[in-house]
Amino acid sequence: MAAAWDLRKAGHEVTIFESADYVGGLASGFKEPHWDWSVEKFYHHWFQSDSAMLGLIRELGLEDKVIFPRPYTVMLHKDKWYPFDSILNALLFPGLGFGLNKIRFGFVGLFLRLTKNWQALEKVTAHEWMMKYAGKQVYEQMWQPLLIGKFASYYKDVNMAWMWARIKARTTRLGTFEGGFQRFADLFAEKLRGMGVEIRLGAGIKSIKQDQASRSLSVDGEFFDKVLVTTSPSLLAKLCPSLPESYLKGLLELKSMGAVVMTLSLSHALSKDGYYWFNVPKEQGYPFLALVEHTNFVSSEHFGGDHIVYAGDYLELGHEYFSMSDEELLERFIPAFQKFNPEFKREWINKIWVHKTNYAQPVPLVGHSKNIPDIKTPIEGLYFASMSQVYPWDRGTNFAVEIGRRAAGMMG
Repeated sequence: MAAAWDLRKAGHEVTIFESADYVGGLASGFKEPHWDWSVEKFYHHWFQSDSAMLGLIRELGLEDKVIFPRPYTVMLHKDKWYPFDSILNALLFPGLGFGLNKIRFGFVGLFLRLTKNWQALEKVTAHEWMMKYAGKQVYEQMWQPLLIGKFASYYKDVNMAWMWARIKARTTRLGTFEGGFQRFADLFAEKLRGMGVEIRLGAGIKSIKQDQASRSLSVDGEFFDKVLVTTSPSLLAKLCPSLPESYLKGLLELKSMGAVVMTLSLSHALSKDGYYWFNVPKEQGYPFLALVEHTNFVSSEHFGGDHIVYAGDYLELGHEYFSMSDEELLERFIPAFQKFNPEFKREWINKIWVHKTNYAQPVPLVGHSKNIPDIKTPIEGLYFASMSQVYPWDRGTNFAVEIGRRAAGMMG
């Protein structure tokens, strides 16, 4: 959509093919009849440093609908949750120990904030670098649970540039859009249609081929001068098997994690203290990576008084959660909800939704920059922009906008 915005402004005729019957992709949402706002299928928010996203919103004239509440993020230590959403709170966190550990934690954080040399950091794993510079206790308390939660068996293989980007680009203040991300996507689509962009919903693509006679590209038999694909790398390989073998091989060798997210509508608040984001230590037996009480970020008044909670996890493909029914997953999660609030009862649950995707988190290995597919593919007129190419930055709507607009600039 960001690419379409720029291409249409440059005078090109643009058609968007979307396989779903709604716009927004992984940032899309859903809505109950008595809710004023939608809820994202896979929890999302913006950071104050998300210049590409916030810049686009300003261009669209929608900046007055962006809000930045001040929610509370917490981390567990000895069965007690502690605030962990500022430098001061991080330094006060008792899990770091005392003296040298806090100094090393502060030094590492400051260095990563100030350095711009991520290329050197991609030559070593985050596991090795953090053990060496942050120290064993700080690493095992702070960073190892994050890596294990995000990358499972790959956690010792992820390069340090990924960790650098995560610390460098993020802010403690978190933003969202009035009405939810789906509302933003719908308003964006309205503006695109108003400019003359054609958006075809429910239009899954089966093949992309180059017509040798005209040199144009055939999208399921319909011809275009240029095509931008924004799917996963494996899906591009499936759609366009005529890509050169070396490019296809690069696409198929990229690793990624899937995601399973349960959203619950509750009659009562889960967190007694009004906490928003719980960094959950999976190694202590929790069945998910993060618990997020959305209505401690935006008011439950937007959801008819319902309290909205997410329980989510990044998982390797083939994990049992992908094949479990919603009810089976709920049975697995309920004991964990009771750890957050011993008063929690099944009767609090109004409704649950479970959303799953095979492509949610690219896995950047050592020296990953050499593995990034070019936006301009070897087939003339065919371009590719995906989460796997925003590296060294992490996936998210901000970098989706940035790479989409970069691709549009290359397409002319």
